[in-house]
Amino acid sequence: MQDGVEIPLLAVRNLRTYFHTFSGTVRAVNDVSFEIGEGEVMGLVGESGGGKSVVGFSILGLIDSPGKIEGGEILLGGRDLVTAGEDHLRKVRGREISMIFQDPMTSLNPLHTVGRQMDEVLRLHSNLDASARHKACIEMLESVGISHAAERLKAYPHQFSGGMRQRVVIAIALLAGPRLIIADEPTTALDVTIQSQILKLMRRQIASKGASMILITHDLAVVSEMADHITVLYCGNVVERGCTRDLIETPAHPYTRGLIDSIPDTTERLDRLSQIPGSVPDIRNLPAGCNFRDRCPRAQALCAEKEPVLTPQHGSLMAACHFPLKPGDRA
Repeated sequence: MQDGVEIPLLAVRNLRTYFHTFSGTVRAVNDVSFEIGEGEVMGLVGESGGGKSVVGFSILGLIDSPGKIEGGEILLGGRDLVTAGEDHLRKVRGREISMIFQDPMTSLNPLHTVGRQMDEVLRLHSNLDASARHKACIEMLESVGISHAAERLKAYPHQFSGGMRQRVVIAIALLAGPRLIIADEPTTALDVTIQSQILKLMRRQIASKGASMILITHDLAVVSEMADHITVLYCGNVVERGCTRDLIETPAHPYTRGLIDSIPDTTERLDRLSQIPGSVPDIRNLPAGCNFRDRCPRAQALCAEKEPVLTPQHGSLMAACHFPLKPGDRA
């Protein structure tokens, strides 16, 4: 609370992260803004290449050359992480903010046991002695559904199945009690049955720890079950945001409508699944006006002349569209 105004846990304001390559500048994240409060889950949704993961890496200060955060603010509890030094960011990573990556095999070190990797987190971010750290690691593995936890601490990542490895990654992310967890496509590499188990596990763990989460995914069906509100990205820009119910039931942006319609309906027999026509444009050479206009069924001349900006729509929704959908519109 500051001057009577509640400060969000995380506020991203006008974030711009660009990659300067030999073939041109890639505006991977271009003027992105959103907020997430204590105990909230926010879904960050869009097709591959939309900038979702780059937002997550930007928050943690993990943008490598030729990438660079060109502007904007990333305020964690009111403090800007963009201008914070590397020493401060090292303290934030793992302790204040943790990240669950897409593929657990790339985030777990194959040369070290699971126990050693878990112990390192507590050694860096807690004052516990070795015995207390060992006990905490066992309890955390048990809490994510791994039996015989004391023995499994001695195992290496390759000795776990894909679903078990993802449980280990979740356990490591939660171990130091972070205030915010960034989950980057956490179930993409898993089969459907295991996906459901992992999502339920994450939902339980987030609620029990009182943490907040940014769930990065291309799957609106997944995010609709987990998130309190959703931000939709397209070509590095926010095209729509709002509370989950409003956005799923009555989206205002045609792109969001297309993503929702692409979800297979198991109650209907269809000859052909719905899809958004065309493909995402080359982000190095975006079209003038609205980036989505070449794929949009509602596009008109104005869409090629003027870039739309986020404006209030029905309910809680904000959308960047010259000809937004109204409740009841299909396209």
